Amino acid sequence: MSDSKGSTAGDGASVAAIESRLLTEGNLRALGVVAVLGLAVLAFLGLSVAPPDRYQGDAQRLMYVHVPTALMGFTAFAVTTAASGLYLWRRTRNPRWDRLAASSAELGVVFTALTLGLGMLWGKPVWGEFWTWHARLVTTAVLLFLYLGYLALRRMIADPGTRARRSALAAIVAFADVPVVYFSVDWWRSLHQKGTLVNGGRFDPQIHGTMLLALMWGFGAMGVAYAYLLARRFLLAAMEEGIEERMLDAAIAERLAEAELEQAAAFKATEVV
Repeated sequence: MSDSKGSTAGDGASVAAIESRLLTEGNLRALGVVAVLGLAVLAFLGLSVAPPDRYQGDAQRLMYVHVPTALMGFTAFAVTTAASGLYLWRRTRNPRWDRLAASSAELGVVFTALTLGLGMLWGKPVWGEFWTWHARLVTTAVLLFLYLGYLALRRMIADPGTRARRSALAAIVAFADVPVVYFSVDWWRSLHQKGTLVNGGRFDPQIHGTMLLALMWGFGAMGVAYAYLLARRFLLAAMEEGIEERMLDAAIAERLAEAELEQAAAFKATEVV
């Protein structure tokens, strides 16, 4: 038992050391600059370099943001699920994993909401309407609400340990919808197009040249942006936890002081009697 605790403490110290080396302000600023430049180049490639689609025209240019954004939503929820599993496993249980899970889930919600919004903007000129009750759209909306529920659950539980355990279980269960979203266009008939890059389990791009270049660049640019935002949110979560702990300590100290005053008053009243 002591060996297990010692191993856990050692792992926690190792993770903390890695954090201190990687998550420096200088590194984060550099990563932020790379993210902004990457997104700027993506805008240039998508709007100026890649040609309009033969059938969809300029509306298809939304793909260069829509598809990478969807992938980042999946990635964020995968990170949340992995971090939740690491928290639930006793040998790797550490509050940092819970913090990482929550931070990534928030970004996943943002990316998924953007995916739906961009998809609606793309759908209007192509399908003639913003929304249809087809499998890909419905399952994506369900995914969004599942992780909104996960974030709401975290707000409802005050005890950090209980909150982390229950939230971890909720995150793992919610992730079951991710493969449903991905394979929905294969499992059900839908207006939504099939995969642009992967079909039948193999890499089979339906676009080429500068269109493929813009899309692949979009994946990289969005990935860097996700990494930057995750690092910032992770550090902010650590600050929030510190504030929460100080507020709890202050509340406990105030309550103890009140109890001491009440005891002193009761003792004086007894002396008077």
